[in-house]
Amino acid sequence: MANRNLYNISYNFDKFLNDEGLTSQKERIDEIILTHSDKQGSLIPVLQEVQSSIKYLPPVVQDYIAMGLKIPSSDVFGVVSFYSFFSMIPRGENIIRVCLGTACYVKGAGKIVEVMERGLGVKVEEGGTTEDRKFTLDVVRCLGACGLAPVVIINNEDTYGMLEPGKSMDILKKY
Repeated sequence: MANRNLYNISYNFDKFLNDEGLTSQKERIDEIILTHSDKQGSLIPVLQEVQSSIKYLPPVVQDYIAMGLKIPSSDVFGVVSFYSFFSMIPRGENIIRVCLGTACYVKGAGKIVEVMERGLGVKVEEGGTTEDRKFTLDVVRCLGACGLAPVVIINNEDTYGMLEPGKSMDILKKY
């Protein structure tokens, strides 16, 4: 019975990679799991590296990681669902974070979200990822840059402050 379950997990994982066009990532994911499999406390680093490779951690991937690390799937799900930096839904190549903290909101961040939702054809509350997975629009409570309000950060690298709603789509052209 246990071998059949392991076979199903592997089969479902391979099918997922094939359906998503990610078959080239299987070897990398197996390497990540193998590298960490004998280390205590390795779950979070494995999840971070796998998410970096395939952009999100749906249940089928969580089951595969659990199998590889020889831990219960419920442990993996518990960690993925607890930490906000893990995602179980597809994320875009470029992550746009709009600050909705008090200073940003008062200075028009809500309007920036509306303009970007319209321009990208997404809704933040529905996952905010474009169909081509080029962009994911996300909102955060604070980016710690109140003096630059309203603030948008893209890919945790590029910060755009004092952004006007009418110019918010212009910043996406370089991505």
